[in-house]
Amino acid sequence: MRFLDANVFIYAYYKPKRELTDKEKRMKEEAKRIISGLSEGKEEMATTVVHLSEMVNILKHGMSPRELTNFVLSLYSLDNLKIYGVSETEYFAATELAADLKMDPNDALAVDFMKRNRIEEIYTFDKNFEGKEGIKRLP
Repeated sequence: MRFLDANVFIYAYYKPKRELTDKEKRMKEEAKRIISGLSEGKEEMATTVVHLSEMVNILKHGMSPRELTNFVLSLYSLDNLKIYGVSETEYFAATELAADLKMDPNDALAVDFMKRNRIEEIYTFDKNFEGKEGIKRLP
């Protein structure tokens, strides 16, 4: 199982109003490949409601409310995507961990969640996951 960060969804689905750089185009294609693998049931992934919320907050600028609602519901219907809730205590702990890891609280939450659930790989384009003990950033 791999953790799925919000930015993979964002790169796959966000439609910017400007021309993408070559690097951004490659990232968008890679994000689409990851999401296709998820949609086709090729591997199991996990994320949290916090990371889904982060994704929704960005994608709402490019999708209609109905499209976004249908998209989120389709994610919940996938048997191979586990979406976990986050308690107040867990998020508070992540905010404290964020300072130690020099990450924002949502990224620290992902690290903490992964360690607690023995998940070693994360699909993300955030380079700040590199060098974190026990975590391998993909792609």
